Amino acid sequence: MPPLSKPPDSTASKRTEVIYIFWTCRDYQEAKKLVHGLLDQRLIACASIFPGVESIYRWEGKIEESQEVKVILKTTAKHFNVVQRYIQQHCSYEVPEIVQVDIAEGNPSYLSWVVQETS
Repeated sequence: MPPLSKPPDSTASKRTEVIYIFWTCRDYQEAKKLVHGLLDQRLIACASIFPGVESIYRWEGKIEESQEVKVILKTTAKHFNVVQRYIQQHCSYEVPEIVQVDIAEGNPSYLSWVVQETS
């Protein structure tokens, strides 16, 4: 009996240009200010702001604990570098968390909306 072959990887063909950018900042006011700036420039379509995130981390050799704000920005891959630079220039953190998460697939209407709003 011949070995079973794997089905072709369909994930690559379903990849979208839409990404999420996870960003952590000091407080709610900073998050809203920067989100409005990114929206004004059409660099993002939407942001979800999660205040009250407890972070525990090592910084300068000590374990720290702080309340922070997690932000998820919805945009397209072509905007990542500009969004990253904008956050780095305008946020209060010396080393802000700014990471890209690729969206493999999703609601086609929603993905189209993100692309449209950032064009």
